[in-house]
Amino acid sequence: MLWLNFAPLLTEVQKKYAVNELASNSLVLVFPLVYVLISIPAGFLTDRKGYRYSILLGSIIMTVFALLRIFDGPFWFLLACQTGIAVGQPFIINGISKLVADWFAPEQNALATGLGTLGMFIGMALGMALAVPLYAGLQYTGSMFVFALMTLTSTLLFAIFAYENSQTRHDATAAMARDLRLLLKSANLVKLFIISFLALGYFNGFTGWLEQILAPNGVGAEAAGNAGACLIGGGILGAAIIPAISDALRRRKPFLILCCLLAGAFTWPLSRAGDGVLLYAYSGLLGFFFLPGYALLLSATEEFAGADRAGSATGLLMLFGNAGGVVVGVAMDLIKSGPRDWTNAIYLLLGTIVFSLLLALTTRESFHSSAAA
Repeated sequence: MLWLNFAPLLTEVQKKYAVNELASNSLVLVFPLVYVLISIPAGFLTDRKGYRYSILLGSIIMTVFALLRIFDGPFWFLLACQTGIAVGQPFIINGISKLVADWFAPEQNALATGLGTLGMFIGMALGMALAVPLYAGLQYTGSMFVFALMTLTSTLLFAIFAYENSQTRHDATAAMARDLRLLLKSANLVKLFIISFLALGYFNGFTGWLEQILAPNGVGAEAAGNAGACLIGGGILGAAIIPAISDALRRRKPFLILCCLLAGAFTWPLSRAGDGVLLYAYSGLLGFFFLPGYALLLSATEEFAGADRAGSATGLLMLFGNAGGVVVGVAMDLIKSGPRDWTNAIYLLLGTIVFSLLLALTTRESFHSSAAA
């Protein structure tokens, strides 16, 4: 939610702070950039200290900087607050796979992971859909107060109610280098990491520049925010359905392939849609078929790496993914056809999907795989 609440407000940010297009989008791009730097240490901390410790640490960091955002300062101050929030993010997300491995049986893995990622998708949808009306009605300070209050509430609820199921002590002596070496020796894990680079690059690039991509089609900021919310709303529904089918059939690979195929099919129509029913229909369908791939990637990563290294493996997966988010997001701005023509950038997004599809086709089935296979 805090990551994407400026995505539909980039034009407003440019006016308010007198910054250019890329500078305004740095409020969104800073999240994957920081993730690249923090992801591996966060993953190892999750494996060593436990997911409750790391998630609570990340939540506290996130809450502090969300509260600081309430103060309406210069652009550098807002960017610093976004950076601080971004630091907390990997400690939270890297704990999902570890929590699932702790509480759920293997045949429930993908569904439980999908439900765990629903919170992320709901937050993204709220960030996209609420930002424009809140900003219009409450101005900057009021809208940031609302987002900070929701952040503080979630942190307090987690601190009060969350605990770990496993009584196993975390191995504090294992070397980081050894774990990295084992994980990176797995050809299947490396393929998943590259898919993550491409897929999260696609998602971050598309959502981060959605307002600008749709603007030439006559789509305003509020409609673009609603389209982003529909995309993520479709992902919420898809994440509740597709991973459950994957668990029932005991297969990950066919569904990863399906996610890639249908994401490619809806990318171009969405980028060319005007303000109307088709805009929201294409957005919802893209989200329904593409975003469940995130839960499948997390499940496959945990299954290949094994429960003991799930946090570290997830950290690597998200490191690659967020590196893709930075590279693809910046590349889209650099190669766009003109100030209001994003055709070349859409071709780049389609290229990431095609390459992801090719890798998914060559990746081995992960269900009931041996660790680091």
